[in-house]
Amino acid sequence: MPSPRKANEELKDAMDDVVAKVNKTIERLLPETDLPEAHLYEAMRYGTLNGGKRLRAFMVMHCAALFKVDENCSRRVAAALEMLHSYSLIHDDLPAMDNSDLRRGKPSVHTEYDEATAILAGDALLTLAFEILASPDTHADPRVRCELVSCLAKAAGGHGMVGGQMLDLMAETEDFDLGTISRLQRMKTGKLMAFACEAGAILGKADPAHRKAMMNYAHDLGAAFQVTDDVLDVEGDEVLLGKPANQDEDAGKATFVSAMGKEQAKMRAEMLVHQAIRHLKVFEGKRAEMLKELALYVLSRRA
Repeated sequence: MPSPRKANEELKDAMDDVVAKVNKTIERLLPETDLPEAHLYEAMRYGTLNGGKRLRAFMVMHCAALFKVDENCSRRVAAALEMLHSYSLIHDDLPAMDNSDLRRGKPSVHTEYDEATAILAGDALLTLAFEILASPDTHADPRVRCELVSCLAKAAGGHGMVGGQMLDLMAETEDFDLGTISRLQRMKTGKLMAFACEAGAILGKADPAHRKAMMNYAHDLGAAFQVTDDVLDVEGDEVLLGKPANQDEDAGKATFVSAMGKEQAKMRAEMLVHQAIRHLKVFEGKRAEMLKELALYVLSRRA
């Protein structure tokens, strides 16, 4: 068994590799242009290529690798998911939403450009993501492409990320119990993470047992990610976070920390991470080692 330090180094190398590959794919799929709408494309590129750990992309590519999927296919799906995720961040930062001037340590899109451009850039990234998934270049089997489109639409829509964002806004003025907070975060954050893992299984035409293992892993990891995100909001370093700290507390928003207390929230995150790792036992040997290390990383992250 590798030492914790060696495992961390291997994970960092693997994450850096995904960042480089997916950024290259995004640059190819979202080229600069000299057409009259160039300003829009500049904002789209700014919003997607301004940093980020590409965790969802990492999950797509490493889950797909478990099923021996062609990397060109998984890179395209990973890029599409990152575009959709970036759209959500661009819109979340708007004054009508979280009103954040910083994202990943840089001016948010509406600050760097303007609100109207930010809205349009988000809209264009959202639709481009589905265009990429629907392309034969993503997978030769049209049934696979249709399933990818359908699953991402459900994960991102009213019963997924967008619905979760609505609940997140309501959490500023309403008292949510722990069950509602859990549902909020499962919709807002967990469903896109679940898609990231399920997409790998869809691309690889995995059997139901392995696909279910991927979904369960992603469900628990997504929940743990959001709990640690809530903890970081109250104790994180603003420089490392790349955005203002204490935003949820300042907005009076219901979070896992406000509902459980910081120490109980940390214990919940640890329980969820180890639960996520247990779902990977269906994969023999060290096939899922990087996904295990990713789960442990969620516990130790500082940004």
